[in-house]
Amino acid sequence: MLSIMTLLVGALNPAVATDNEAAAQFWLNMAQHCGQAYQGKRVIARDDRPDLLQGDETLIVHFRECSSELLALPFHIGHADGRWDRSRTWRYSWQDGKLELRHDHRLSSGEPDKSNTMYGGLSIDRGTPQQQAFLFTERTAEDGSALGWRIEIVPGKRYTYGTFSGDNWTWRLDFDLSQPLEKVPPAPWGHP
Repeated sequence: MLSIMTLLVGALNPAVATDNEAAAQFWLNMAQHCGQAYQGKRVIARDDRPDLLQGDETLIVHFRECSSELLALPFHIGHADGRWDRSRTWRYSWQDGKLELRHDHRLSSGEPDKSNTMYGGLSIDRGTPQQQAFLFTERTAEDGSALGWRIEIVPGKRYTYGTFSGDNWTWRLDFDLSQPLEKVPPAPWGHP
């Protein structure tokens, strides 16, 4: 783990670290968990449209791929009937000195889900080492509020992924970073 941290600190573009120190620290806070997988739960269900989850699923995030240019976190959904959905990977990268979040969605064949993949947004300026928000610039709420994703990381304690409208969570998943799983899940669909 220390070697990954050293690699990331040394490899991050110095201009990015200087111009956006909070985002660079956020990146390092995420990278600390590289190679580990954690179980989570839905904390806030959607009330504005059908929810992806029913609330009885096994949810796992795997900090699978970490470099100075990409953090790839597959999101695995285990259904009550034993089926697994391994279609989603949250991809964090750098774009023009800002963090970018993209959603890599795959079909069970491994092919990209062409109707619903690689959407995302850039971080907005009010981020901290523990929280970053990513604006989805193509949509706003009916009241004109910004829509996007809010990600929180408290190393060794909690990773949170969710959506927001204005200042409010609209959907939220919390993962317990204090209890790494003994066995990591298989690769997400479409990845070796």
